[in-house]
Amino acid sequence: MKYFFIVALSLLMGSCVSEKNNETLLLVENSLEIAKQQSLLMAKHLVETDDRLPKTIGADGKLETSNAHWWTSGFFPGQLWYMYEYTQNDEFRNYAEQFSQKVASQQYTTDNHDIGFIIFCSYGNAYRITGNSDYLPIIENAAISLSSRYNERTKTIRSWDRASWNQQWQYAVIIDNMMNLELLEWAAQKFEKPRFSEIARSHANTTITNHFRPDGSSFHVVSYDTLSGVPELFHTAQGYSHSSAWARGQAWGLYGFTMMYRFSGNQQYLDQAIKIADFIVNHPRLPDDKIPYWDFDAPDIPHALRDVSAGAIICSTLLELHQYVDTDKAKQYFGVAEKQIISLCNEPYLAKPATNANFILKHSVGHMPNGTEVDVPLSYADYYFVEALMRYRKQFN
Repeated sequence: MKYFFIVALSLLMGSCVSEKNNETLLLVENSLEIAKQQSLLMAKHLVETDDRLPKTIGADGKLETSNAHWWTSGFFPGQLWYMYEYTQNDEFRNYAEQFSQKVASQQYTTDNHDIGFIIFCSYGNAYRITGNSDYLPIIENAAISLSSRYNERTKTIRSWDRASWNQQWQYAVIIDNMMNLELLEWAAQKFEKPRFSEIARSHANTTITNHFRPDGSSFHVVSYDTLSGVPELFHTAQGYSHSSAWARGQAWGLYGFTMMYRFSGNQQYLDQAIKIADFIVNHPRLPDDKIPYWDFDAPDIPHALRDVSAGAIICSTLLELHQYVDTDKAKQYFGVAEKQIISLCNEPYLAKPATNANFILKHSVGHMPNGTEVDVPLSYADYYFVEALMRYRKQFN
């Protein structure tokens, strides 16, 4: 059966598809089928709850959920939209609509920067796939809400408000915030509101100036003085140390600047994405299977835990980025992404159907310093894994 499928793929896609590509495509199709089963089981389990959405597995081994306001709430609705795109099955569309509705209220959220994650992963994909204009006001409202957090003095969008747990930071901006700029750029074009894009590019430009080290790695948190607008602290919240390269932080930056280049065509953003990508793919402590340790500077490497969520984000991004670079880099980036796909589609990372509390992937790390969500499945790992599978598949369609 495997032989005939490979032959069929070769005939369909032409001689440009190598035997390795064919083998990887088989893994991709198999993993999408597993993703389909896991997504359906998860949706059926949670659909009747008010606003509960999958988050991770708790210490008791059971599913842990979040409400709609939690920053990861939009990932599972987005995953369901990808499953609908893949299957064209109305059952998935119905579930995607129902779970997206659970987060609709967040379009008005102004107390954090995660609105891009929450609304664009859900309703952004919903509109992209269906073209249903009913989704547009929700996306526009989310862009308005996110842009309200922009500060002209710092030239950035504030990530976290000052609270009891982070009194040391006057005005915190985290590298994760680059992921929310896609919402603003898209909304600027769709709704003909250039101010959204001005804010996104101002934030991106300031991030290049203040967040990155000479080697292309980034700090996690930069805190700005609220009077002068000048950086005051260069810290981490989830990485090993203030000077280390937290793996998921590098992934967020890579993805964010790749998206900024896609929308703007600004060479500065492509150059930054390349600098980050080169730091990652050429790093001497990137394992052979290309799934990074949770921090590139974790002291217990090679025994440190991997972060599958970082691997999935990097993989998805490299499959996008390789289209914009020269031939040699394109080959390198695609090769690393393909290796990551192969790794993620196999043990020990891919879960068997009806296990793993219905998450697709295992072995992510959420917040190591806090000891929370350590070596567990995470909803955003699944989302970017499915996105990577779909992007790989489209390379040959």
